[in-house]
Amino acid sequence: MKPIVIPAKYNYIAAFLTFACNLKCDYCINNHEAPAGLFKRKHLSGKEWLIGLNRIVSRPDLPITLQGGEPTLHKDFVEIVNGLKSDLNIDVLTNLQDENIFLDNIEPARLKREAPYASVRVSYHPKQMDSEVLRNKILRMIDYDFSIGIWGVMHPGQKREIKNAQTLFKNCGIDFRTKEFLGEYGGQLYGQYKYPEAVGKTVRRRVMCKTTELVIGPDGGVYRCTADVYANRTPIGNIFDPDFQIEDKFRPCDWYGHCNPCDIKLKTDRFQRFGHCSVEICIRKEAGDGR
Repeated sequence: MKPIVIPAKYNYIAAFLTFACNLKCDYCINNHEAPAGLFKRKHLSGKEWLIGLNRIVSRPDLPITLQGGEPTLHKDFVEIVNGLKSDLNIDVLTNLQDENIFLDNIEPARLKREAPYASVRVSYHPKQMDSEVLRNKILRMIDYDFSIGIWGVMHPGQKREIKNAQTLFKNCGIDFRTKEFLGEYGGQLYGQYKYPEAVGKTVRRRVMCKTTELVIGPDGGVYRCTADVYANRTPIGNIFDPDFQIEDKFRPCDWYGHCNPCDIKLKTDRFQRFGHCSVEICIRKEAGDGR
């Protein structure tokens, strides 16, 4: 099969190994569209993931990020991490409910690279986790020389808990960073967006959109954006198509206004420079449209 070469302007490679999760957070971004069957998708085996992902030709500063759901719940998670070719760097987004899956099976150096943030990024959820238990897990990982840090979502109803946890972890020398809450809470829309009209589901328009991310679903499908993978819309390709190549171009989309907040928020890029957006959207002017 042909190599899949990542365009120079791409900022992220997302491999959604599974949407299954062992936590039940009511604000989970994966539930933004509340799609039927999200957690019942076809899942690739570890062997299949390796065939597809090892086609990728990337750069040292652009890793493959294994995520979900909770990626460690994939039955072949360890096989995938240990089987990816050595010139592909790996990041993992995890809730670290089971730190032993890393400690017992993965060399710390495999999840370490030159970057301004940790390769293993743990999501902290106050209502689902004990901060002291998590602290001890993180310290064990650090003792084993893993590159690991914590990120907490600044949910409007949990800011105090997040700040308290941040102090606890930082006092132990653990990197704890925060992310803004995205979406609606208490009738208010939260988040900084490049295209504010694109969230909220108050409009639906046809636009042209171009991504800076390679988004791969649990079935190997390649999607235009995270909204498409969550909603199970038709993929633009598949990592098992021997001729699949990334086309860095604008594509038509009929779902503007129903975008996932992650796709259109203003955020830091992989170099931690603020102002990046995952997509560029061209809104067509139509008859009677004064914009």
